[in-house]
Amino acid sequence: MNAIRENVRRLLNELPQHVRLEAAAKTRSPEEIREAVDAGIRIVGENYVQEAARVSETLGRIADLHLIGRLQRNKAKKAVDLFEIIETVDSFALAREINRHAAAAGKIQKILIEINSGREPQKAGVLPEEAETLAGQVAQLKNVRNVGLMTMGPFLEDPEKLRPCFRETRRLFERLRSMAIPGVDMDVLSMGMSDSYRVAVEEGANLVRIGTRIFGSRPPT
Repeated sequence: MNAIRENVRRLLNELPQHVRLEAAAKTRSPEEIREAVDAGIRIVGENYVQEAARVSETLGRIADLHLIGRLQRNKAKKAVDLFEIIETVDSFALAREINRHAAAAGKIQKILIEINSGREPQKAGVLPEEAETLAGQVAQLKNVRNVGLMTMGPFLEDPEKLRPCFRETRRLFERLRSMAIPGVDMDVLSMGMSDSYRVAVEEGANLVRIGTRIFGSRPPT
C-alpha cells in the first residue's frame, strides 16, 4: 500500500473523532498532496501563499486550504482568494488588511489568532495576555470571523515540555469562548505537529497539523 495512504489512514484511526487532521504540506508536490487527499485528508495546510496557489491551480479545490505560515500584508488579497482559514493572524493591522480584501471579494474570511505560547521574541504570534484585546478588535471587523486559536510552541526535542504551552492556550481558548464575544466563535483549537500532536490532543487540540508523519521526511535542500 502507498506509504502516504497508509500514514493517513493510521492517523485518522488513531485520532479521536472530534480531532481533525490537517496535512502540513510545505514543499510537498501536488502529487503527494493528492495522494493524501485520496486517503482521507480534508484540510491541507500551506506555509506560503505562492505554494498554495500552485496547489490550487494544479489540483483545484479538492480540500480546504489553511494558511499555517506567516502572512505578509501585501499578500492578503491572494490569501483571501485561496484559504478557508488563515491560522496565523497576530495583529489588528493584519486582520484589518484581510478584512479590506474580504469585503471587496464579498467573503467572510475565517481566521485564527496565533498565540506565542512560548513567549519567544523571535516568533510570530500575540502574547497570551494580549489575545483578549486582539479578539475584541477583530470582532469589530465585518468581513473577518475569528473562529479560534492556533499555537506553535517552541521547537523542543521532548514534546512533553510543550504541555504547559498547550495548556495555557487551551485555558485562553476556553476563557474567550466563555466570554461569548459577539463575532467570535472559538470553535477551532489548532495545536500540535508530527512530534507533539499526541500531547496537544491530550491538552485539548481539535485540529492537529501533521507533515512528516504523513509525507515522510523532507529531502535535503
